[in-house]
Amino acid sequence: MIIPRRLETRIREYLAIFPAVSVVGPRQAGKTTLARAIADSQRGGSPDSASPPSRYLDLENPRDRARLADARSYLLGQSGRLTVLDEIHRTPDLFPVLRGVIDERIRAGEGAGQFLLLGSASLELLRQAGETLAGRVGTVELGPLDAGEVGREHEVLLWIRGGFPRSFLAKSDRISAVWRDEFVGTYLERDVPQFGPRVPAETLRRFWTMLAHTQGAVWNAAPFARSLALDGKTVARYLDLMVDLLLVRRLPPLHANVRKRLVKSPKVYLRDSGLVHTLLHLDDQEAVIGHPVAGLTWEGFIIENVLRAAPARTEVAYYRTATGVEVDLVLDLPDRERWAIEIKRGPARASRGLRVALEDIRADRGILLHGDRDRFPLGGGVEAMTLHALVDELAALA
Repeated sequence: MIIPRRLETRIREYLAIFPAVSVVGPRQAGKTTLARAIADSQRGGSPDSASPPSRYLDLENPRDRARLADARSYLLGQSGRLTVLDEIHRTPDLFPVLRGVIDERIRAGEGAGQFLLLGSASLELLRQAGETLAGRVGTVELGPLDAGEVGREHEVLLWIRGGFPRSFLAKSDRISAVWRDEFVGTYLERDVPQFGPRVPAETLRRFWTMLAHTQGAVWNAAPFARSLALDGKTVARYLDLMVDLLLVRRLPPLHANVRKRLVKSPKVYLRDSGLVHTLLHLDDQEAVIGHPVAGLTWEGFIIENVLRAAPARTEVAYYRTATGVEVDLVLDLPDRERWAIEIKRGPARASRGLRVALEDIRADRGILLHGDRDRFPLGGGVEAMTLHALVDELAALA
């Protein structure tokens, strides 16, 4: 089963603007499936072109890597077609070559839609691409499936299993749980060593599991360091690595100009709720709902879905004072509107803290995202909404 991806339109738009488009996201999020669909539909970047079919190279495949022994000559020979380079983070030396090839092909009259670059490590790939291909590359982050893509009727299933396609589409909860457990093991044993310092797999699994237990907590390295018998700087590097692999989100605090003492450390979430549940051995809906972490995994699930639908250049944060006044998510939209969002899994009851926070941060709009199906005003400038209603609004602004 192929589920249409929200970002396909944006990737196609970028291919019409930039010579290269970089698509970053965690492994198994669907980058390759989407890239192949785009490549199969194009000839030389244009459906109406008589140019040769697109070319796909998997840089984890020795045969495809061998094609790039003389990368410049090979890539120049692909003129007139879209070339997909998958797992490009494995060959960082290719970026300078790409720059030269792109510039030569531009001088020859070929502009946009030359290369589609896929990679699993966000920050490193963005740094390399940004430094070497400045002005020649557009970047899109593709995460796992989101609520707008799977439909309202599958929202709870998406929360329980997470958005990795093979987990979400599994024939049973057991098969989904087994896939996620294997996914975690593969990341620890094979993928993480590619991107960071050699970390014992068992130590990193303990760190990952501790993050799951503290889902949505304000970051404090000290308890992690004590439990793992490591120093704070090492623990911080572990967190940086998980963020770079797009498995963890650091949600920054809002630095509002208010006369109150604010919490100034980020909150940390595992980005896929299904992985949280797997690390805590919660394999089905009954197990998740009966666990104390359920509310926080729901909160992280909502945050990820909202941010994937938000327009480009939206700035995100949370707001919390030392006295406990809090907004779970603050969106500063590109049109300069500020939306303050409180998240509840149960019935819609806006807290007094939300209304106080609206005044503190001068929000243009207050939203209570709740688990019911209705949308209605709550008074005091707050509106109760469902996830899908908000996702649809944000998608319309993108």
